[in-house]
Amino acid sequence: MSSLLGNNVTKGLIFIVSAPAGTGKTTLIEMLVKEFPQIVASISFTTRKPREGEIDGIHYHFISEKEFKAKISSSDFLEYVKLYGTYYGTSKQWVREQQNLGKHVVLVIDTQGAQEIKKEFAAFTVFIRPPSLEILKDRLMNRQTESLQVVEKRLEWAKVELEAAKEYDYHVINDNLNTAFEVLKSIVIAECHRNRQNI
Repeated sequence: MSSLLGNNVTKGLIFIVSAPAGTGKTTLIEMLVKEFPQIVASISFTTRKPREGEIDGIHYHFISEKEFKAKISSSDFLEYVKLYGTYYGTSKQWVREQQNLGKHVVLVIDTQGAQEIKKEFAAFTVFIRPPSLEILKDRLMNRQTESLQVVEKRLEWAKVELEAAKEYDYHVINDNLNTAFEVLKSIVIAECHRNRQNI
C-alpha cells in the first residue's frame, strides 16, 4: 500500500491536522502511520501529566514546565501554545530531520500553532470536524477523563477552532471512523502526487 504515495517529492511534506479534542484525530493519525511507512507523526512536548495508558515518548514527551521554558528560550520549538494552563510544543529539529529523510510529517496541533507554522513552512492543512457540537460533548463525556467543567471549556474552545477552520485546505467530518480515514488517506495520496512544478 505504501507505493500509493509514490516518489514525486525529494523532501518530505508537512501535513497539519487540527481538530477539537474528542474528534478522533489521534486514532485517524495512528491509522495513517500504520498504513504508510513514509508517514511519521510528530510527538509533541507537553507539561501536562500522562493520562492512563499514555507512554512517554510514544504519545507525548512529558516534561516539566521549567524544561519546557528552557526549550522556548533555546528556540527549540517550531511552534508552541499554552492551553488550559498546559504547554504543548513541536520540535523544530525533529521535523526538519524527518523531512530530509524523505518522510512526510503529520503535525497534530491546534489552530493557533497551525497559523504559526504556515508563516515559515509550506504545509497542507486538514481539519477534522465532529458531526456536531452535541455529539462532540457526548464523546468527551464518555471518555471520562475530565471533569464537566473541563469538558465545557473544551467545547467553548471547539467553537473557536471551528471558526478558524475556514482557513484550512481540507475538511474531514468524522461521523464514521473508517469513512473519515478513507477521505484523509485520499488527501495525503493526492498531495504526494501533485505536480509540484505548479506550486
